[in-house]
Amino acid sequence: MSVSLAIEISMSAAPEQWGESALLSFQSDHATIHINEEQDIIRQIQKAARKLSTMGIPEITLTGELWQTEWRWAANQGFYNPKTGANVNWGEVSEQEASLLDTRKLATEWVREMINKTPEDLGPSQLALQAAEFLSELDSKHITYRFVNGEELLKQGYVGIYNVGRGSVRQGAMLQLDYNPTGNPDAPYDVALVGKGITFDSGGYSLKGNDGMSVMKSDMGGAATVTGALALAITQGLKKRVKLLLCCAENLVSGHAFKLGDIIQYKNGVSVEILNTDAEGRLVLADGLIAACELNAKVIIDAATLTGAAKMAVGRDYNSILSMDDDLVHKTLTCAREENEQAWPLPLAPWHTEQIGSAFADIANSGSAEGTAGASTAAAFLSKFVTHPEKNWLHFDLSGAYQKSPNDLWAAGGKGHGVRTIAKLLLEL
Repeated sequence: MSVSLAIEISMSAAPEQWGESALLSFQSDHATIHINEEQDIIRQIQKAARKLSTMGIPEITLTGELWQTEWRWAANQGFYNPKTGANVNWGEVSEQEASLLDTRKLATEWVREMINKTPEDLGPSQLALQAAEFLSELDSKHITYRFVNGEELLKQGYVGIYNVGRGSVRQGAMLQLDYNPTGNPDAPYDVALVGKGITFDSGGYSLKGNDGMSVMKSDMGGAATVTGALALAITQGLKKRVKLLLCCAENLVSGHAFKLGDIIQYKNGVSVEILNTDAEGRLVLADGLIAACELNAKVIIDAATLTGAAKMAVGRDYNSILSMDDDLVHKTLTCAREENEQAWPLPLAPWHTEQIGSAFADIANSGSAEGTAGASTAAAFLSKFVTHPEKNWLHFDLSGAYQKSPNDLWAAGGKGHGVRTIAKLLLEL
């Protein structure tokens, strides 16, 4: 049994021997985090916990009277290690606070663990199945689901997932999961969640370089995030009917892979010319968005690790949000702020679709004009598959879902960033 190190909070500066403005000091039986109240307290605590994790400390216990719920959670996020998880004892907390923290931990660490799995261990069908099983374990009474796999995708018109996935021996898959706590099988769908589940992205024939491809096990971060968000909302008493649509495929190179110049005809009538096989996430999401619209869901939220442009714009600290619905953007930013997550809006207007024109199809899957905004044109592409994109549709480009290299806040790998924001949206919409 590993020994747990007690961690206290102090609002006083560390003793001089620990250095000027030291964040941590150590005693024989515990460590102290020294808070500067003029700076961001949550970031300070997460940094301190991250430092403790890098020191090889196997477990911590949060002791003393100064700890607050959000501070405890920050310690958990910083102490997380992709090899061991976050072995954090919350300390003396109420049953209600422990339940809140435990459910956050369950949902968020599932997301982080799924993103960190190897692409060999997590193919498209495995991702769909593990998401369904995870949610069913939380509430089997109100959950039903089905899978659409391989050639059946083509028969049902899900041509994006089929074409992106046909270069792999592991066929594409769509999870269609219904969470219906109303007891009424005819109840309308309050929300549809659509997640990009590219379990590995080589770029296809628009082949990525080694550096870019090395982290592409994380390209299913959107599917993991919306699954984790639904899980968290369920544990917090979600009463709305929600449809979860995960669009899962491997984007590989083979004699059967889709190619530049191909044209994909979607079942909503939109034709797409392939100008870049590495712009595949939008192709699979299109199927999920069409399915969401067929259900007449009141609100549609999709999430994807979609563009490098979003990461260039906001880095890996923020998730980007794009929508033509200003009220929904405002609601999302409010939810993110209340949940201590970072979100930032990027522009999206109807005219952005003019930047993805094609000489051979209705649109192309990549903008070719000089000066186009990559994240905005990607969202504009998705808007072509939403019946009324100007209202009640929100797109998350998950710039902050994955940490390529460790830093002073996060371990390398999946972060679970965005789970709390989307869960709160589900509860409050």
